[in-house]
Amino acid sequence: MATHTQHTGHDHVHGEGCGHVAIPHQDHIDYVHDGHLHRAHGDHYDECENGEHTTHEQHDHVHGEGCGHVSVPHGDHVDYLHDGCRHAPHGDHYDEH
Repeated sequence: MATHTQHTGHDHVHGEGCGHVAIPHQDHIDYVHDGHLHRAHGDHYDECENGEHTTHEQHDHVHGEGCGHVSVPHGDHVDYLHDGCRHAPHGDHYDEH
């Protein structure tokens, strides 16, 4: 993880049955909470951001309402769960998170 931004004031414990969408992400699980993604880190939660810009090549599907993929609010945009990762719209392509 390129950044380490702690989510302060987090009084909820994420896990199976917690009521938040769980998203496998690399070597951990992210939880959709308060309009962003949290990941467990020791005795607290971090905002899950990698700060990287990786283009998803050969993406022939347009994401949007009714596209059939789970939408995940993420900051100022919506990511879509597709092919085992989160796709974020970026200009004329999608980035992988």
